[in-house]
Amino acid sequence: MYKSYCAATVLLTAACTATAQVDDTEQPKIEQMVVWGTQVRASSVYMDTGDIEIRQADHISDLLRTIPGVDVGGAHSMNQRITIRSMDDKDLRISIDGANQNTYMYHHMGNLQIHADILKSVDIDVGTNSVIHGGLGGAVRFETKEAKDMLGAGERFGGRVSGTYGDNSGENYSLAAFAQMTDNIDLLAYYNHVERDDYEVGGGEIKGADGTVIPGTDGMVRGLAGTLDDALIKIGFDITSSQRLEFGYEHYVDEGNYSYRPDMGLATDMAITESLQVPLLWPTEFSRDTYTANYDLDLGSHTTIKAAAFMNESNLWRDESGYAQNPGFASWAAVVEGDAQNTGFNVLAETVWGNTVEQTLTYGVDIIQYETEYTATYTEGGVDRAGEEATDSALFVQDRIKIGQFAIIPGARYNDYDIDSAVVDNSFDDVTFSLAGEFQPTDALVFKLSSTELFKGPELSEVFTGAGLFEDPNPELEAETGRNDELSFAYGDAVLGADNFSLGATFFRTDIEGYIYQYASPVMDNIGDMEITGGEAYIGYDLGGLRTLLTYSDAESELSAYPGYEDYEGARLDRQQGDTWSLNLDYDLRALDMNFHYDVLLVGDVPAAPDLDGATLENSKDGYTVHNISMSWEPIEGLLLTGGIDNVFDEFYASQSSRTGTSFHPRFGELFLTDYEPGRNIKATVAYQF
Repeated sequence: MYKSYCAATVLLTAACTATAQVDDTEQPKIEQMVVWGTQVRASSVYMDTGDIEIRQADHISDLLRTIPGVDVGGAHSMNQRITIRSMDDKDLRISIDGANQNTYMYHHMGNLQIHADILKSVDIDVGTNSVIHGGLGGAVRFETKEAKDMLGAGERFGGRVSGTYGDNSGENYSLAAFAQMTDNIDLLAYYNHVERDDYEVGGGEIKGADGTVIPGTDGMVRGLAGTLDDALIKIGFDITSSQRLEFGYEHYVDEGNYSYRPDMGLATDMAITESLQVPLLWPTEFSRDTYTANYDLDLGSHTTIKAAAFMNESNLWRDESGYAQNPGFASWAAVVEGDAQNTGFNVLAETVWGNTVEQTLTYGVDIIQYETEYTATYTEGGVDRAGEEATDSALFVQDRIKIGQFAIIPGARYNDYDIDSAVVDNSFDDVTFSLAGEFQPTDALVFKLSSTELFKGPELSEVFTGAGLFEDPNPELEAETGRNDELSFAYGDAVLGADNFSLGATFFRTDIEGYIYQYASPVMDNIGDMEITGGEAYIGYDLGGLRTLLTYSDAESELSAYPGYEDYEGARLDRQQGDTWSLNLDYDLRALDMNFHYDVLLVGDVPAAPDLDGATLENSKDGYTVHNISMSWEPIEGLLLTGGIDNVFDEFYASQSSRTGTSFHPRFGELFLTDYEPGRNIKATVAYQF
């Protein structure tokens, strides 16, 4: 890790100066031709909406992987698993239009299911740096598109049609209509359909741990082909010039004959299938219905209030009657269904006052109720049912006190967490504090030091494997606590011949006390204290139509085990990845209404070492380098043509945030888990907005 920091330091020193995200008003304006694009903001770097839209993203990884400190594991449509600083999505707060998405549905899939095309913006807190948002590792807030952003001044109606084809991914089309129904009412209706294909891995050969081609494979990963339908309707009411009420409903369905374990490689599925003599593919459907009501109130220059009420219901269904093909497992044959519902309410308010001493008070409430239900209806008769519930309530307040070049930011959060599960039936509460200091000697340079206490109650049991039906109780289980400390600086100005030169860096240390490990033996338990250290850095240089961004990130984890769990001493988080560099180059050829994009992601090796929930025989991770290029052209107003090549050099690789390595199973023997990414994919999109 120290060599990595040295490399980053050399990079920063050579450039002499730095910046992090600057105020949004200083960023390039979004042009009309890319109004459908997705704006991504992150506490570790800023990315322009045009840079994102040109990538023709059909998986969340296409949006987020070049953001320092962030990765998305899983290549399957049902396994979009966001990680921040090696912590997976169970340790993050994830929301769509204010609706909480955190649901531990199935350990072979991620917590988030959404298609990138529907998104207006993604806002990421890399690390938990204030009391405003809970979670151990940070927060990701997705916001879907709305009509008022699609219509220009004086326009009443509009629409968009789009179609995309990828020679190694499939095809999709989307339709959208948006209207200003009256002076105060606007409406958006959106539909997206995806036909996803099985894909070919880089090099056209699926290789095992020994580097030889796995028998019975032809380079195609089976169990990926399926359909995805995503529909959204939003209606907004501008009650007054300072009040807006918006209702939204999204229906998302992903279905197909999928592999039993979407997070594991084809080799594992084949080995288990051959051993059990059961099907390779299983009829599967995941659906999500999200209902939201959002209210915004602007009381002039001093106070704004945002409130949201939501219900988010996720359902995973699978027909497992194929077990009956083997008489020895006929009793397992069933239709299995897991249902998880999150219902909640949150308010976020901000009040500004003062002159010589300027204060910005941020305060609010956050309440979420979790309910899960499991049903297995067996072919030979009988039904298994189980369910659990929990309620998480929080009050928070944070004050930013600014005096000249200095600012101090204290905060406090009260959490009350009540859980009724098979593992633990208890209530946990805690008051956590945060304190940050800022020094801004010039308009272009700012330094920040922060410390934030952490709290997270035990999770409900995994829904799809029984919702606690097969779990053992552990009444001694405690909530996770800890602290996140960060030091960062940011610089941005028109220097060194650039229209804007930027450089920034963040160094962090996260301590999680009482780290909960689901697979601790004999029961889920607090097994030790987890320490995660690392940093993110970036340099940007913009000149004319050229924008460049070079980023670096590193995060390393280590467990100090409690007595009785010495076997886990020194273990790292399984999602940890190697030193990661990315380079983004964008060029706007405005005279021809053309844009060009290139990015490269370089990830270093991770040596074998003890870890949690990783491969048991060989858990080293191979590094990789992936190049992507794309371009867009607007030949006439409203018509946008986009083409590109993902994985230009056909790299054979797997994300280090996905399943990797080789494990041993007492029945199936050696299992090669690695979940390989797609090989070269040539994509083209035609979109017309009117």
